[in-house]
Amino acid sequence: MPQTFKPPALQPQDIIRIIAISSPVESDRVEKGSGELARLGYKTKMNDAEVQARNGFFAGTAADRVAALKEAFAETDTRAIFCTRGGYGSNYLLDGLSVALSVPKILLGYSDVTSLQIFLWQKFRWVTFYGPMVASGFNKGEGLAEGYDRESFSRATTETRHGWTVALSGAEALNPGKADGTLLGGCLTLVETTLGTAWELDTHGAILVLEDRGMKPWQVDRALMHLKQAGKFRGVSGVILGDFPECEGPAGTEAVRDVAQRILKPLGFPIVWGAAIGHTSRPMLTLPLGVRARVSANESGSATLEILEPACTT
Repeated sequence: MPQTFKPPALQPQDIIRIIAISSPVESDRVEKGSGELARLGYKTKMNDAEVQARNGFFAGTAADRVAALKEAFAETDTRAIFCTRGGYGSNYLLDGLSVALSVPKILLGYSDVTSLQIFLWQKFRWVTFYGPMVASGFNKGEGLAEGYDRESFSRATTETRHGWTVALSGAEALNPGKADGTLLGGCLTLVETTLGTAWELDTHGAILVLEDRGMKPWQVDRALMHLKQAGKFRGVSGVILGDFPECEGPAGTEAVRDVAQRILKPLGFPIVWGAAIGHTSRPMLTLPLGVRARVSANESGSATLEILEPACTT
């Protein structure tokens, strides 16, 4: 695999740049999330006009959002970039990021941020971080419902010497087995929409993370079948699925769990269902994307994820 580029780790009192690259966000949620980051010992920096901008269902125009993103990548006084929330709109920024980005920074987000994370991986081999956002995770607090898991956040963004184990509490094995691979993926809808683009996700050898919300079971079925028919499960080492909240169908029909088991289990790789990743009502885990990992879906039904290398440099 080509060389990966890892960002410098977060240290106490480092400055985190807060940006809005997708949908508009309520200022009180940003304020609460910023306060939580301050409690953790970090400073924050943001342009209030940019973060609070509204342009239809976008957080400002595409030109303004890509300018803010490029500025955040280039500035030297900030160590990391944390997104405010998901929604929709990060795909508009990708065509404007054609210049090589040689100095990586921590980029943290989930949901719609998947588009940017896949782009940075496919184009520049950046390690990024799938986890809580300022107004969608940090604003709810540590260890609380719809909040964030502090242990996985800290290990992902500060560890520079060793790997670690991510506790997949509440997850279960849909297909037992153990496999190593590169941890990749994100929001199912956004992974699917990379198909046919210049940054289509290469899933060969991946432990593929897939999660989403608000999809009916047949819509999840369609997305998984699309990925399967596009060859995206060929060569995959394993799959870790999220909770898929608000995805219930009519009574008596298949649930998303059933759909995933029916489509994916015959492919033979280990499958984990119900990890607290992305859209979840539980404290959200932070997963580094682009690092070597090992998934263990145990015969007993439990599951673990080992991160086999640090995601950051000194």
